[in-house]
Amino acid sequence: MLFEIATETALLLILAAFVAGFVDSIAGGGGLISVPALLLAGANPVEALATNKLQGTFGAGTAMVTYARARHVRLRDQLGMAVISAIGGGLGALVAHLVPVGVLRVVMPVILVAVALFFALKPGLSDIDRVQRMRPGVFAVTAVPLIAAYDGFFGPGTGSFFMLAFVMLAGYGVLKATAHTKLLNFSSNIGSLCVFIPSGAMWWAVGLGMAAAQVAGASLGARLAMRVGARLIKPLLVATSTAMAARLLWQAWAG
Repeated sequence: MLFEIATETALLLILAAFVAGFVDSIAGGGGLISVPALLLAGANPVEALATNKLQGTFGAGTAMVTYARARHVRLRDQLGMAVISAIGGGLGALVAHLVPVGVLRVVMPVILVAVALFFALKPGLSDIDRVQRMRPGVFAVTAVPLIAAYDGFFGPGTGSFFMLAFVMLAGYGVLKATAHTKLLNFSSNIGSLCVFIPSGAMWWAVGLGMAAAQVAGASLGARLAMRVGARLIKPLLVATSTAMAARLLWQAWAG
């Protein structure tokens, strides 16, 4: 068998990864598509989180390079934050790995609903820089490790949380914030992978197939974001995450 699951199911996951990479590169939150899709395909929570980190790392890396090449971000200026993000992601993944699977099955749909509601209710944002409310050093040791730890423990919505933190606390416009988010998201994924890979929970064939689709989706999405910004993606993100969260809650209730 080419994949760990039925080929037709794997192909649907690869399609979901393309959409997730596209959405994540623009507005963040691609995990709101890929994680529920993996769970619905039969992965247990740890397998879903581990495989999502594998494929999501490629998407975040692609978006990071695309924004850097277009000079929307200087990666060297973020290296300190990137190290902190990687450590936070690893610690969050360690917690997720230690939590019993039964607990994760209950917690994950609840978090998905909460994140979907957050995206649905968040105020409109623009590409205009705002007032800086937090110094870069304070931002690096408070917001960055907290969001990165969430990424390692669960993940969906991390890109949007990083983006909103840059907008609300660092005073960045949406496009600038999105560009600066990608290295931190990539780093937290790397930190998480260092914990998940030894666990043996990874669906390698499925994850690598999804990774290829993530690269394609992220490349297309980042280019579109630099033209029109994130405003077109919000309705899609809210609708998709809400529908998949509802499906997981129904599955848990029916089971």
